[in-house]
Amino acid sequence: MSGEIRERQGNLTTWEILQSSLPFEVPTRLPGAAPMDPADWILVDEAFGAQMAEREALLTTFPDKVLACDLAARPAAEELLAEVLEALRARPDYEVGDSHVTRPDGARVSLAPGTDPAPEALLALIGRLVQQDFCLMEKRGEEHVLTGAVLCFPASWTLSEKFLQPLLRIHVPVPVYDEMLARRVQRLFDGIQPGRPLWRANHLRYAAPTLFAPVSESAPPAQRHPEDGAYIRSERQSLWRLPESRAVAFGIHTFMIRA
Repeated sequence: MSGEIRERQGNLTTWEILQSSLPFEVPTRLPGAAPMDPADWILVDEAFGAQMAEREALLTTFPDKVLACDLAARPAAEELLAEVLEALRARPDYEVGDSHVTRPDGARVSLAPGTDPAPEALLALIGRLVQQDFCLMEKRGEEHVLTGAVLCFPASWTLSEKFLQPLLRIHVPVPVYDEMLARRVQRLFDGIQPGRPLWRANHLRYAAPTLFAPVSESAPPAQRHPEDGAYIRSERQSLWRLPESRAVAFGIHTFMIRA
């Protein structure tokens, strides 16, 4: 793990949680999606332990800021959890039992349903199992809509503003996301097939290494999309079709390195 603990504010850290490098090249053409080996869906890197500790703090302290799920999206959330567990069973660094999962950092995560019947509880469990965030995108009408998410590490956007919004509305106020690009992205989502996932990546400069970085869409452009800074933040984004619900699980694995 790179970085050292500097101080704590409440349950959250203001420390550097860094990877040493990016394990991929960032495509330059939007949307820049390419085929992904299904075995690469779940990533584990050198920041795993520190990122998972931060995720636990966020899920415990600010669940209303990092979790959202429409009641109608519960079948998709259940299917995503089942698919994640199946992927973890194939990994040598996880141990998946009937009642708990042992993560690569040695932490044991209970699979017991608990007393919370809300679908957010399913997404919270996923958020405690893996390093990446997930957004559930379901086709409602002509566009895919954000119907559920575990989003511990937002990069300059706020879940509450995007929840239950379609793709075009989600990307307000991204300057390059015009109607032409929106149609291309919608066709991309429509074309994803089970067992044939896609991936893409972005590349942003940040002044601070804070992983939980929500910013309102009404904030000044310089605050929403910083153009310089001492850190590079890159998201390896995966698009995975859930075969039963037909939802697209949009995964976000966050990398933070020094520029």
